[in-house]
Amino acid sequence: MSAPIQETRFQRALVLLGIVVLAFNLRPAAVSIGPVLDEISDGLGMSPTETGLLTTLPVLCFATVGALAPRIAAALGLHRTTFAALLLVSGGLAVRPQTDGVASFLVLSFVALAGMAVANVLLPSLVKLHFPDRIGLLTALYSTSLALGLTSASVLTVPLSGEDPDGVLDWRHGLVLWSLTALLAALPWIALLRHDRRTPGTPATFGAGAVARTRIGWLMAVFFGFQALQAYSIFGWTAQVFRDAGFGADEAGLLLGATTAIGIPISFVIPAVTARARDPRVVLTVVMAFYPVGYLGLILAPADLPWLWAFALGLGTCTFPFILTLIGMRSRTPAGTAALSGFTQSVGYLIAVVGPFGVGALYGASDGWALPLAVLMALCVPQYLVGLAAARPAYVEDQIDAGRG
Repeated sequence: MSAPIQETRFQRALVLLGIVVLAFNLRPAAVSIGPVLDEISDGLGMSPTETGLLTTLPVLCFATVGALAPRIAAALGLHRTTFAALLLVSGGLAVRPQTDGVASFLVLSFVALAGMAVANVLLPSLVKLHFPDRIGLLTALYSTSLALGLTSASVLTVPLSGEDPDGVLDWRHGLVLWSLTALLAALPWIALLRHDRRTPGTPATFGAGAVARTRIGWLMAVFFGFQALQAYSIFGWTAQVFRDAGFGADEAGLLLGATTAIGIPISFVIPAVTARARDPRVVLTVVMAFYPVGYLGLILAPADLPWLWAFALGLGTCTFPFILTLIGMRSRTPAGTAALSGFTQSVGYLIAVVGPFGVGALYGASDGWALPLAVLMALCVPQYLVGLAAARPAYVEDQIDAGRG
């Protein structure tokens, strides 16, 4: 493991602040769409295919742009790249609600999500570089902040939207406000630009091709893909499931908020528990047991105990802080973390692309939610089996060196 870089207390505090506010802004671009999806679709005249593409854009963007993040950071510097990513998030979120065209709305959404994808990949590297001996704690902090941002976007987008003069929900106003939080999050990174370091430990000194030749790389990527498929299907469609069950936009948004809110305290606990656990597979087993509870509830009685189903699904999605912690635990250096993070997330999100789009297609074909929810529940089985294998001790650098030998 690399030695910590020498920093003053103020510099470390500034990096910590930058990481926390960055994480807060890594989900609103994607999640704020769900509670007002009907209004966006109607307002822009979207077809069902275009609406499905909008819900799929986050994972599609993560799969394509996220793979480039380590190379961009190697060329520009880790901190400069992070700052530029936040500017993309803020700019895309600010401009997209102003457009009336479907194509321009999708393109600007892609711009914002591109920034989100780059920063998403680089976060574990920032932690590994600045806090190599505090991976569990720092992962807990930033994954909790990420969950806060996710929940805020789920719960507050509808109330912040207000109504236009005709009494119609003003979804454009609700969406644009998240550009302001991203712009504020960029401020600490201005001071960190000259703090950037182009050392061998910061950029990726080996690429995705090297990680692709390792067993741990593929196990991590496939598990990440399954968990992202589940999460973005839930974030993209759960509000609509509740709306179709008879709940209004406000109630559906609150229920989606409950799904994401439960992740706030759990996201703080899981990384520390995972990092200290003798066997992380126990943590994985407990978390994944909640998925079938939520899915069965939504299939059989969505309107009877909606808060229970919402909380259960939210607990299941806490496989995300679990895999984030494993990325740091399955690499020895910041370079290894960057390469493993980039490969894991890019390949993983490519797998996850079929989730939100597939759920929408199954819903349209079956004219109901039973089939798509049953498929998501069935996919928990391979996700769990791959997760068990990924949780066994291994280091990506060791497997790369073994492959070279």
